[in-house]
Amino acid sequence: MPLRSYTITQGRDRAPARSMLKAIGFTDADLKKPIIGIANTWIETMPCNYNLRALAAQVKEGIRAAGGTPMEFNTIAISDGVTMGTEGMKASLVSRDLIADSIELTARGYMFDGIVAMVACDKTIPGAAMALLRLNVPGLILYGGSILPGKLGDRELSIQDVFEAVGANAAGKISDAELLAIEDHACPGAGACGGQFTANTMATVMEAIGIAPMFTASIPQVDPRKADISRRCGELILNAVQKDLKPRDICNRRAFENAIASVAASGGSTNAVLHLLAMAKDAGVELNIDDIHAISQRTPLLVDIKPAGKYFAVDVDKAGGIPVIIKRLVDGGYAEGGSMTVTGKTLAEEILDVKETPGQEVIHQLDNPIKLTGGLVILKGTLAPEGCVIKVTGIARKSQHGPARVFDREEDAMLAVTSGKVQAGDVVVIRYEGPKGGPGMREMLGVTGAIMGAGLGDSVAMLTDGRFSGATRGFMIGHVAPEAFDGGPIAVVEDGDMIHIDLEKFTIDLEVPAEVVAARLAKWVKPAPKYKTGVFSKYIKLVGSASEGATTDN
Repeated sequence: MPLRSYTITQGRDRAPARSMLKAIGFTDADLKKPIIGIANTWIETMPCNYNLRALAAQVKEGIRAAGGTPMEFNTIAISDGVTMGTEGMKASLVSRDLIADSIELTARGYMFDGIVAMVACDKTIPGAAMALLRLNVPGLILYGGSILPGKLGDRELSIQDVFEAVGANAAGKISDAELLAIEDHACPGAGACGGQFTANTMATVMEAIGIAPMFTASIPQVDPRKADISRRCGELILNAVQKDLKPRDICNRRAFENAIASVAASGGSTNAVLHLLAMAKDAGVELNIDDIHAISQRTPLLVDIKPAGKYFAVDVDKAGGIPVIIKRLVDGGYAEGGSMTVTGKTLAEEILDVKETPGQEVIHQLDNPIKLTGGLVILKGTLAPEGCVIKVTGIARKSQHGPARVFDREEDAMLAVTSGKVQAGDVVVIRYEGPKGGPGMREMLGVTGAIMGAGLGDSVAMLTDGRFSGATRGFMIGHVAPEAFDGGPIAVVEDGDMIHIDLEKFTIDLEVPAEVVAARLAKWVKPAPKYKTGVFSKYIKLVGSASEGATTDN
């Protein structure tokens, strides 16, 4: 079969290239086989991606066994959990587009015939998907897998518990020794954060959209089964190359609708809104935030999982895996079973192999949903004309009406919460943390965790032009657009202004006369960019609105 890689490896004029490749062990026979790039996001700075180097060796075995030649290369990964609450967190969302760019560049340079993208931490998953959709050569995504729950006595823990323990400690609810014990036991080994936070949300998305083989993502990273799954992915990519089955053949509009439904049904992260919009752009699929809202409203919440639920990501695996969720969606008519997957089978064909654990309580039956509608809600109004997003899993109240407490950066809000200066009924507003203003839309699990840990979760709302971790729970609204840096209404909110949020009408309004808002905006002065050189400066110049995915190719 004709191979893209032959442009690099075959013919008289390619003798210098072959000579260099032979220097590192490749043979003439190797170079005549399909060349499969393994895009590895392994890094030694976090548990999320820590085992990917070892798993890549298994992928290579599968590729060789199926008649291909693997070539591994690395890209970067930024840990949200490690950098949260610091200037370092600004690098996280920026890294998504850099990951996509670096995989795209490497693949275009070496003209791989297929790609296996190995991912784990939050931004590596959509970044890899964006690259595969741009390149549109046969490719698949292999998720490294979740971390196991930590244990402290009879209590099971995730990183969410550590963030909330910080707030509890600041409020005097737990001692320093208790905080340290939670810190020491929450993360027991390799794997991505252990609830339906952003990593596991996007892993669910990749199986539902069809670009990750089903039955691969749910298996925890330290589980021995992960090695077998990795070898299988190495074999599957050769099948995709042989059939010339490309990412855009799989990720069409209906596949994106399936993916959105999987986020809604599983109580997934608000970050999925940004990432699905960005992926759709690279796939050439028309998608907007109103579509996401509509699909979430027609999809039931079925998975009882953290941050708002009871169970951990590993419990989804024990229940039968992500394919059980997908089967529910297909059986209920919420997902299209005829959608193609990277294995060459449809979703409907793949779910024939589902083995649901009898009596499991993690993934609810269709006739017993947790809620009739999904977890993602888009709000619009005078405070967010382009929209904003809230995850409503675990939220009992339907509205918030209260005075604004305004902060121009995350650190100031965190200090106010931990020093007891935020009161019941307040609406905490954190601005200049958007894509350009931050830059990079920092996640604010530190602040939201502190609010919950201080016992204010039932009475305080928070809104920001930044974003939240998938581990965030409570009345927290992110992605407010236009952002403050671009002169959105959030830029001129003042302390004491009344804000009304209505989850039944899907509105978010600043209760200040329009003429007053206009007068404030007329006097508003755009702040200078926080970075004048380097990658952040480039990002500020290129990045678009959160309402369109915060991409850098506008």
